[in-house]
Amino acid sequence: MHKTHRVSIQTQDFDLNAEIAMLRAQDGRVGAVCSFIGTVRDRTQGEPGQISSMELEHYPGMTEKAIEAMIDAAFERFDIFDARVIHRVGLLQPLDQIVMVAVTSAHRGESFAACEFLMDYLKTQAPFWKKEATPDGAKWVDARVSDDAALAKWGITASNA
Repeated sequence: MHKTHRVSIQTQDFDLNAEIAMLRAQDGRVGAVCSFIGTVRDRTQGEPGQISSMELEHYPGMTEKAIEAMIDAAFERFDIFDARVIHRVGLLQPLDQIVMVAVTSAHRGESFAACEFLMDYLKTQAPFWKKEATPDGAKWVDARVSDDAALAKWGITASNA
């Protein structure tokens, strides 16, 4: 049913074109591919130059399992063919790619919705811990209320609330 390796947690960067090529892999059913890439910003709360680096930590095994469950939930909700999530960990700099979500389906609506669903889920439910280095020192980043609200639109209550 699911032909790709669906989840990667890695320190190295990723290539969107290569990932989408693998996701499509000569699948003639695919009429739509939706992807999202998140990058590290150099600011917090709109103040430029506030973040000099971001460090991400996770629990190996647990993180992958949680994201696999999110992808399973996307398959239950949307008519999609395949999905791929890559999330980087370790020390990242502003402008670095941090996360990729890509989804294939027959039609764009399902791909867009599933991609957004997975990203909303990742922002609140994936077991990652982010520490930002700022001029005032390093600080751990909490999930934002807006992230919880984004998840709520799918009928899911954030477990971190």
